[in-house]
Amino acid sequence: MAYERNESEAERLDRNFNEQLQELRIAQAGVQILFAFLLTIPFQQRFAEITDLQEWIYLIALMAAAVSVITFTAPVALHRTLFREGLKDFIVSYTGRLMAVGLVSLVLAIIGGVVLVLDVLLSHTAAVATGGVLLLLAIVLWILVPLSKKTNARRARAN
Repeated sequence: MAYERNESEAERLDRNFNEQLQELRIAQAGVQILFAFLLTIPFQQRFAEITDLQEWIYLIALMAAAVSVITFTAPVALHRTLFREGLKDFIVSYTGRLMAVGLVSLVLAIIGGVVLVLDVLLSHTAAVATGGVLLLLAIVLWILVPLSKKTNARRARAN
């Protein structure tokens, strides 16, 4: 039997936005710590010794973390600006899209940070291989498993 709620459209939008905010709180904490770490790297003595490739990896990870921080905090500004304007449906929909962008940029920042550290500590091969495994893990956990469940649930409802 499918899980259902008996709620009005307004109640559904309020619940959805509250659930989005809970998700954002979790993501924001991690991305802010990662971003802070990435911001401090250039001030370390060994940073001057990195290769051009490592510098590019660093820049991509830093920009991805910045985009993630901005997109994960944008719903706060959006809600504050549109508060009591009767646009909760837009806020919920737009926040969902912002979160998707934030998650993509977050995974790039995570992988970039790990690849950079492993490239410096171990080898380029180990770094790239680990980055590939992390990307695959993110795709499976963040995209394939949820889409599979969504497809199965839709099929079950159709029958």
